[in-house]
Amino acid sequence: MALRLIFMGTPDFSVGTLQALAGAGHEIVAVYSQPPRPAGRRGLELTKSPVHQAAEALGIEVRTPKSLKGEDEQAAFAALEADAAIVVAYGLLLPKPILEGTRLGCFNGHASLLPRWRGAAPIQRAIMAGDTETGMMVMKMDEGLDTGPVAMTSRVAITPDMTGGELHDVLKETGASLMVEAMDALEKGALTLTPQPEEGATYAKKILKEETRVDWNSPARAVHDHIRGLSPFPGAWCEMTFGSKPERVKILRAEMGRGEGAPGEVLDDALTIACGDGAVRLTEVQRAGGKPIQAVDFLRGAKLGKGTVLP
Repeated sequence: MALRLIFMGTPDFSVGTLQALAGAGHEIVAVYSQPPRPAGRRGLELTKSPVHQAAEALGIEVRTPKSLKGEDEQAAFAALEADAAIVVAYGLLLPKPILEGTRLGCFNGHASLLPRWRGAAPIQRAIMAGDTETGMMVMKMDEGLDTGPVAMTSRVAITPDMTGGELHDVLKETGASLMVEAMDALEKGALTLTPQPEEGATYAKKILKEETRVDWNSPARAVHDHIRGLSPFPGAWCEMTFGSKPERVKILRAEMGRGEGAPGEVLDDALTIACGDGAVRLTEVQRAGGKPIQAVDFLRGAKLGKGTVLP
């Protein structure tokens, strides 16, 4: 017998799980998502979230409250009489009446191996820290920040040059399959919950604009992990001078390079840049207002001579 579920999510990362649960035959009685946001060059058009659009395509009612703290919203949630709520990157805190507003509770799909990387940006933080493994977890939510007991885990290797975008796509598919498996077990009364250990807990804070700039004083391995963790969004960047004006250039891909020099020094004609220890070679970049291009194409129109030092 299928479960009556409420789905709560906002970005593209959440869409696969919504579609997978609907495809598995569960009844999605309502979808909660962040309200439409201004988009477009002028920011005048309100754009529905990816989850909002996917839910409408499935013919499911969509609710977009700005907060769930009000008694009216909490009563409307409880009135759905759902068996459980599924939460994947929703973006709003769930107060206690919402956590307790279904028969079996709220279950979160989280993109890390809890208790490591609790919080907002677990995918980027794992790569930026040089982790070689992460995963998806299904957790029963409590009032803490990603502190609830874990029901299921699926581990994923982080390969040496994997970007945040690539890991996002792998975990998106992994999480969808895992949540379907978890709800199948929940439906049968066979879902086992294991408390998280506190040892090894880390916090994946939101990525701030001021930390996206590349610090050439850092060791090459740290610079490489910083670049790939932030690719393609929001993107690590540095300043390069073309003519007389410095310009911000996003670095989307790099690889470990060879050579030594002053931090930020261009070591050759292939965009190998010295770091505090070692060097990285930039392989894909994006100028302001331009499209991502390979370094070899970039260098045809932007000459950076050997010995130039990037700030």
